[in-house]
Amino acid sequence: QVELVESGGGLVQAGGSLRLSCAASGHRFSVYAMGWFRQAQGKEREFVVAVSWSGGNTLYADSVKGRFTISRDNTRNTVYLQMSSLKPEDTAVYYCAADKMGRALRESHDYDYWGQGTQVTVSS
Repeated sequence: QVELVESGGGLVQAGGSLRLSCAASGHRFSVYAMGWFRQAQGKEREFVVAVSWSGGNTLYADSVKGRFTISRDNTRNTVYLQMSSLKPEDTAVYYCAADKMGRALRESHDYDYWGQGTQVTVSS
């Protein structure tokens, strides 16, 4: 079992930046792919970005490409989401997820473990 804990959410003005962190328990973090998803109020959960187990492959949603960057530190069992040029439409609860197979995929059903989420609110 893997526990994922997100942090770093908050309130930011449009155009600002935030860095989210997701800390994972367990000793197999380095073989998991990690993804970030988000869910705005009244909407379905959507894919944001994913990184493969090695960090060599990344996949971004078109809506965040060029503004968000995912990275991972396998020595700290942590994955990061650097968000820049934030827009009000980025407002959502952000969830990190882990895929035991190590792939960087965009479908939520491919992920095995999920965190509880952290709220990001972007004011206009």
